[in-house]
Amino acid sequence: MRSRLLLSATLLVVAMTSARAQVPLSSYVDANGFIDVQTLTCAQLAGTYQEDADALTAWYSGWYNGLAKKHFLDLRKGKIAEHEVIVYCKANPEKRIIDAIAVVFKAERELMGIQMK
Repeated sequence: MRSRLLLSATLLVVAMTSARAQVPLSSYVDANGFIDVQTLTCAQLAGTYQEDADALTAWYSGWYNGLAKKHFLDLRKGKIAEHEVIVYCKANPEKRIIDAIAVVFKAERELMGIQMK
Protein backbone atom coordinates (compact mmCIF):
# COMPACT_ATOMS: atom_id res chain seq x y z
CA MET A 1 0.00 0.00 0.00
CA ARG A 2 2.76 2.43 0.93
CA SER A 3 4.67 1.76 -2.31
CA ARG A 4 1.49 2.47 -4.29
CA LEU A 5 1.06 5.79 -2.51
CA LEU A 6 4.69 6.68 -3.17
CA LEU A 7 4.34 5.73 -6.83
CA SER A 8 1.16 7.81 -7.15
CA ALA A 9 2.85 10.81 -5.56
CA THR A 10 5.84 10.45 -7.87
CA LEU A 11 3.63 10.25 -10.95
CA LEU A 12 1.71 13.33 -9.82
CA VAL A 13 4.93 15.33 -9.47
CA VAL A 14 6.12 14.18 -12.90
CA ALA A 15 2.77 15.11 -14.45
CA MET A 16 2.82 18.56 -12.84
CA THR A 17 6.37 19.19 -14.02
CA SER A 18 5.68 18.19 -17.60
CA ALA A 19 2.51 20.30 -17.67
CA ARG A 20 4.73 23.37 -17.59
CA ALA A 21 6.79 22.46 -20.63
CA GLN A 22 9.61 24.80 -21.46
CA VAL A 23 9.79 26.57 -24.80
CA PRO A 24 12.78 27.88 -26.71
CA LEU A 25 13.52 31.59 -26.63
CA SER A 26 13.01 31.57 -30.38
CA SER A 27 9.26 31.19 -29.80
CA TYR A 28 9.20 34.88 -28.79
CA VAL A 29 10.68 36.27 -32.01
CA ASP A 30 8.65 38.56 -34.25
CA ALA A 31 8.22 38.23 -38.03
CA ASN A 32 11.64 39.84 -38.56
CA GLY A 33 13.40 37.46 -36.15
CA PHE A 34 13.75 39.93 -33.27
CA ILE A 35 12.75 39.66 -29.62
CA ASP A 36 11.40 42.78 -27.92
CA VAL A 37 13.42 42.49 -24.72
CA GLN A 38 11.49 45.35 -23.13
CA THR A 39 8.22 43.41 -23.16
CA LEU A 40 9.36 39.93 -22.07
CA THR A 41 7.82 38.83 -18.79
CA CYS A 42 9.22 36.92 -15.87
CA ALA A 43 6.88 34.05 -16.77
CA GLN A 44 8.46 33.90 -20.22
CA LEU A 45 11.95 33.85 -18.68
CA ALA A 46 10.92 31.06 -16.33
CA GLY A 47 9.29 29.16 -19.19
CA THR A 48 12.33 28.97 -21.44
CA TYR A 49 15.26 26.57 -21.41
CA GLN A 50 18.12 27.32 -19.01
CA GLU A 51 20.64 27.95 -21.80
CA ASP A 52 18.22 30.41 -23.41
CA ALA A 53 17.63 32.12 -20.06
CA ASP A 54 21.41 32.36 -19.60
CA ALA A 55 21.81 33.90 -23.07
CA LEU A 56 19.01 36.36 -22.37
CA THR A 57 20.41 37.45 -19.01
CA ALA A 58 23.87 37.84 -20.59
CA TRP A 59 22.29 40.11 -23.20
CA TYR A 60 20.56 42.20 -20.52
CA SER A 61 23.85 42.43 -18.61
CA GLY A 62 25.60 43.76 -21.70
CA TRP A 63 22.79 46.21 -22.33
CA TYR A 64 22.86 47.63 -18.81
CA ASN A 65 26.66 47.69 -18.64
CA GLY A 66 26.76 49.44 -22.00
CA LEU A 67 24.35 52.08 -20.76
CA ALA A 68 26.56 52.59 -17.70
CA LYS A 69 29.66 52.69 -19.92
CA LYS A 70 31.18 49.80 -17.96
CA HIS A 71 33.58 47.68 -19.98
CA PHE A 72 34.35 44.90 -17.53
CA LEU A 73 32.57 41.70 -16.57
CA ASP A 74 32.37 40.59 -12.96
CA LEU A 75 31.32 37.00 -13.55
CA ARG A 76 30.61 36.27 -9.88
CA LYS A 77 28.39 39.33 -9.41
CA GLY A 78 26.69 38.60 -12.72
CA LYS A 79 25.72 35.11 -11.61
CA ILE A 80 24.46 36.45 -8.28
CA ALA A 81 22.39 39.13 -10.01
CA GLU A 82 20.99 36.56 -12.46
CA HIS A 83 19.97 34.35 -9.55
CA GLU A 84 18.29 37.28 -7.77
CA VAL A 85 16.36 38.20 -10.92
CA ILE A 86 15.18 34.60 -11.27
CA VAL A 87 14.09 34.49 -7.62
CA TYR A 88 12.19 37.76 -8.07
CA CYS A 89 10.66 36.53 -11.33
CA LYS A 90 9.43 33.30 -9.75
CA ALA A 91 7.60 35.36 -7.15
CA ASN A 92 6.33 37.90 -9.71
CA PRO A 93 5.68 36.11 -13.04
CA GLU A 94 3.48 38.92 -14.37
CA LYS A 95 6.29 41.51 -14.13
CA ARG A 96 8.48 42.42 -17.08
CA ILE A 97 12.08 41.19 -16.89
CA ILE A 98 13.42 44.74 -17.19
CA ASP A 99 11.36 45.72 -14.14
CA ALA A 100 12.71 42.72 -12.21
CA ILE A 101 16.25 43.77 -13.10
CA ALA A 102 15.54 47.31 -11.91
CA VAL A 103 14.27 46.01 -8.56
CA VAL A 104 17.32 43.77 -8.10
CA PHE A 105 19.79 46.51 -9.09
CA LYS A 106 18.10 49.03 -6.79
CA ALA A 107 18.31 46.63 -3.84
CA GLU A 108 21.96 45.91 -4.64
CA ARG A 109 22.80 49.63 -4.76
CA GLU A 110 21.04 50.20 -1.44
CA LEU A 111 23.04 47.39 0.17
CA MET A 112 26.24 48.97 -1.11
CA GLY A 113 25.21 52.45 0.07
CA ILE A 114 25.14 53.87 -3.47
CA GLN A 115 22.84 56.87 -3.90
CA MET A 116 21.29 57.43 -7.32
CA LYS A 117 20.39 60.90 -8.63
